[in-house]
Amino acid sequence: MPRFRRALPLIGALLLCACGSEQNDPYPRAERGRNILYAAFTERPKHLDPVQSYTEDEITFTAQIYEPPLQYHYLKRPYTLIPLTSEAVPVPRYFDAAGRELPADAPAAAIATSVYEIRIRPGIRYQPHPAFALDAGGEPLYRASDREQLRGIEKLGDFAQTDSRELVADDYIYQIKRLAHPRLHSPIFSMMAERIVGLRELGEALQEEGKKLPAGAWIDLDRFPLAGVSRVDRHTYRISLHGKYPQFAYWLAMPFFAPVPREVDRFYHQPGMAEKNLALDWYPVGTGPFMLTDNNPNSRMVLARNPNFHGESYPCEGEPGDEAAGLLADCGKPLPFIEQAVYSREKESIPYWNKFLQGYYDASGISSDSFDQAVRLAVGGDVQLTDEMRDKGISLLTSVRASIFYMGFNMLDPVVGGLGEQATKLRQALSIAIDQEEFISIFMNGRGIPATSPLPPGIFGYLDGREGINPFVYDWVDGRAQRKPLAEAKRLLAEAGWPNGRNAVTGEPLVLNLDTTTGGMGEKSRLDWLTRQFARLDIQLVVRSTDFNRFQEKIRKGAVQLYYLGWNADYPDPENFLFLLAGSEGKVAKAGENASNYANPEYDRLFEQMKDLESDGPRGAERLPIIRQAIALLQHDAPWIYGFHPKSYTLGQVWLHNRKPTDVGNNILKYQRIDAAERERLRQEWNRPVLWPLALLAALLLAVLLPAAIAHRRRERGTAR
Repeated sequence: MPRFRRALPLIGALLLCACGSEQNDPYPRAERGRNILYAAFTERPKHLDPVQSYTEDEITFTAQIYEPPLQYHYLKRPYTLIPLTSEAVPVPRYFDAAGRELPADAPAAAIATSVYEIRIRPGIRYQPHPAFALDAGGEPLYRASDREQLRGIEKLGDFAQTDSRELVADDYIYQIKRLAHPRLHSPIFSMMAERIVGLRELGEALQEEGKKLPAGAWIDLDRFPLAGVSRVDRHTYRISLHGKYPQFAYWLAMPFFAPVPREVDRFYHQPGMAEKNLALDWYPVGTGPFMLTDNNPNSRMVLARNPNFHGESYPCEGEPGDEAAGLLADCGKPLPFIEQAVYSREKESIPYWNKFLQGYYDASGISSDSFDQAVRLAVGGDVQLTDEMRDKGISLLTSVRASIFYMGFNMLDPVVGGLGEQATKLRQALSIAIDQEEFISIFMNGRGIPATSPLPPGIFGYLDGREGINPFVYDWVDGRAQRKPLAEAKRLLAEAGWPNGRNAVTGEPLVLNLDTTTGGMGEKSRLDWLTRQFARLDIQLVVRSTDFNRFQEKIRKGAVQLYYLGWNADYPDPENFLFLLAGSEGKVAKAGENASNYANPEYDRLFEQMKDLESDGPRGAERLPIIRQAIALLQHDAPWIYGFHPKSYTLGQVWLHNRKPTDVGNNILKYQRIDAAERERLRQEWNRPVLWPLALLAALLLAVLLPAAIAHRRRERGTAR
């Protein structure tokens, strides 16, 4: 009997272990019920310094911390610039070569300089940081002259004292100078050096200075003038640009133009800091609503509310339908709503998805593995949530991204390139034969729309419906676009001199080479599909996969025939897409972004006209027909096979509010609101322990142990007698 008595506590313990959901909860007990948003990230951010950061996984954090002068209205579409730290959206003043001011409608050719004057609102303060801490004499408290003084300091929180100060115009000027820093390699330096007066010269001066100093030494940028950027007063600065560049205002909404204080830059350049990851790339410093308090990019990153945030209100107007969607319910309320955002790294999609279903993440994308569990396609092709998702109150947000993926032709290639009739018909034939609708259906679960030009939906100049089709690829049949039949592609191919995929003169087969990177379009199933698409025209496709650096080198040298690339909008303007095919951007000739090396003088003329016009106001009516003419040329010349614009599908829990898809406004965390009590209730409900298996196990144990115990008892009694 003693053994049986010892088994009873074991059975009870098994039952007690399942009496709550706490064993499943991945977060500390102290966080339960708090106003915290929980999200996940898959790739660790490499750069959090605004001078270098340029990827989506990085701007998830930097956009919540740094504040450039402008931002996008959260709800309005088309995307609208509004002030962030500035008092107003700056309106440029134009001057001719003699310095005389010109009217706002002056022709671009007459404008030698554009001047943007930006006034920052007084009273904005930085987050607490040890770089701002001063001693009794007003000097920086932390001035480590050697590594020994950093003994015991391993992370930013180890500094005992912090302080803050007001945001001033000099901080913005200092960051613009950092674009030219020789050791930071800003991805936008070369482009901005063409625009900002004196920036290229500053870069050359800093290069020379860097040669004189040891590696890692601080360069005091205040010692070097920048002709095109000047301080007007404590809260006002001016930026002068060469010529006219209406798109510059969009750049003023990016972290590249957010402020970096001189003393913060100096603080992080002290000896020993870099070895301990004490740098802007690891611990950013800003005036935004949040600050990074925990940075473990292999596991967990935490944004906490900035106690010095200057304050902002939730918007009170938006698009039609926003009010019905509940997006105006928080009109006028102070931002941000949440106290923290906790980001956990999830390297695999299935654990991420399962935690979302348990309520441990507040939002989730939809991977291919979980697509059928999350959504289904209705008869008309509309996407609907599954019953399981609807029963949980989960919402679905869909939007077409301001992006394009495409297959490019190298227009310098003797077979597929050039503007001659035969090469053009070859490219048109391939544009018809490669069935983008099938690709989207098979490989993207329908999450995309076929592209008919470089412009995605939501960008000024994009046309939908009959007017928007590519007439060289589609017909308009029964009220919708229909891809031209394969017979039309074969006819064009024959007229191009390749009947049945063979040279009309020599009879040799047409063999085309596609360069791509391993792991992108290099996935075998996709490339097998693509090979079959070419084979429909009796064309042999040779796929040449390589690493990204080698691929980039081949693109730079024009040593490709066909290639795959994509482009995400930097800002919501057609110039940001159409410049990808401008002759002035030729990759081989100009080291620009035109990887196809497309050069059509008529297109270039239209592009130059279009890029200097604004989309809003009276100039928009003048701009639109120019865009349409330019797109018609691109559709005829077919330097790209216009692939697809991807769709974003995002799921949100019922307790997560104020979510609206956006592609260019990234500082969105401050608008999100959590109903923490509802989340806690539903987490408990969704994670109730399932007790019957344990009860069954206990019954089985009893069934096994009880007879043994009885028999043992009988033997003991028999022995005693």
